[in-house]
Amino acid sequence: MTAKTRAEWVLVGATLIWGSTFVIGKFVLREMTPLQMIFLRFGVATVIILALGYKTIFPLRPDQILKGVVLGIFLYFGFVAQTVGLMLTTASKSAFLTGMMVVFVPFLQIIVERRLPKVGNIVGVVAVACGLWFLTSPAGAAFNAGDALCLLCALLFAVYIVYLDVVSDDMTAMQLTFVQAAVNTILAAGSLLLFESAPWHFSGSVLGAVLFLTIFATVLTTFLQAKYQKFTTPTRATIIFALEPIWAAGAAALFLGETLGWMGVFGGGLILAGVLVSQLSEDIPFLGKSLDSLFS
Repeated sequence: MTAKTRAEWVLVGATLIWGSTFVIGKFVLREMTPLQMIFLRFGVATVIILALGYKTIFPLRPDQILKGVVLGIFLYFGFVAQTVGLMLTTASKSAFLTGMMVVFVPFLQIIVERRLPKVGNIVGVVAVACGLWFLTSPAGAAFNAGDALCLLCALLFAVYIVYLDVVSDDMTAMQLTFVQAAVNTILAAGSLLLFESAPWHFSGSVLGAVLFLTIFATVLTTFLQAKYQKFTTPTRATIIFALEPIWAAGAAALFLGETLGWMGVFGGGLILAGVLVSQLSEDIPFLGKSLDSLFS
């Protein structure tokens, strides 16, 4: 198994963890505000990362800190836009609009890295975007503020994925994970002081759920993405990340009794097809060509 293939399978595993957070997050938000959840997740994560990897994190050069801070800012405001947007629009529209980062990434990759994706990647992007539409069935009222925030979230996460590809070779995965977690903790703490005065009384089960989100959906997945995404392209990584709503839909069906219907099943199939086309494109002559070669 090549390093690239191994890395992409690891990223698939990360999407499985992210998908499970849909159900867990809804449970936690019954007692916590979004900012409280972000602060606790990343605050505890920062302590855990520091305890586990102090010797491998420091020293940090000023330019490395700056790169990690920029990544952390994109991650934080992406989380905030997604969470607040979800409160103002329907879950289906939020899921679809957030998933549209799969459309933004190829264009950002061209702008930031001056690199065109392959034909198979573009075919995969189109299939995934259509699949997201059918899977989430984003029906609802006219475009509103919540929809705009979810679309902003998609753009912020897309920029995050492309910029991570740019800086990941200059920092270790532990350094990247620590700086991002610390930045999110500081920003969430500042936001709480400025905008909220909610009580801090939570049940043990909710705190346990937050601990799961911290260890698996924050520390582990952020580390894995920082370590392994650099072995593939941002476009291929984003197509893999599109598996998240499939796992989320499965978890919702299993634990919340939600049903997909035929449109959801068809959408999930399109997403899987898009992932497979992108993954196998290098072995198929036409699909494996870069867009550079088509226009040269």
